[in-house]
Amino acid sequence: MDRISRRSRGGGGLKFGGRRIAPLLFADDVVLMASSVCDLQHSLDWFATECAAAGMRISTSKSEAMVLSRKPMDCPLQVGHESLPQVKEFKYLRVLFSSEGTMEREMGRRIGAAGAVLQ
Repeated sequence: MDRISRRSRGGGGLKFGGRRIAPLLFADDVVLMASSVCDLQHSLDWFATECAAAGMRISTSKSEAMVLSRKPMDCPLQVGHESLPQVKEFKYLRVLFSSEGTMEREMGRRIGAAGAVLQ
């Protein structure tokens, strides 16, 4: 992952507020972001190529796709010939992300965890 991390500057990302947000890499967890399905597929292809060059592969059984949008939207992504399932929420580094971009469930989860500790 160190090689891939160093090379991540070439692997797409997302422009937001005039700045580019690079792929998020931590240990063997990765979040790829893009402003379109086409750009995201391109980033996924790039990442798969970098993994292969490092002797690794993307585990499609542990990979998911999610679209941040107020309206439901399909995001058909593939790694090789395998499709990735599209989900409405996922956890990354113990933080719950929702496809609607809201944090209510995550905040409720954290408040519940804090309440359990205080009892």
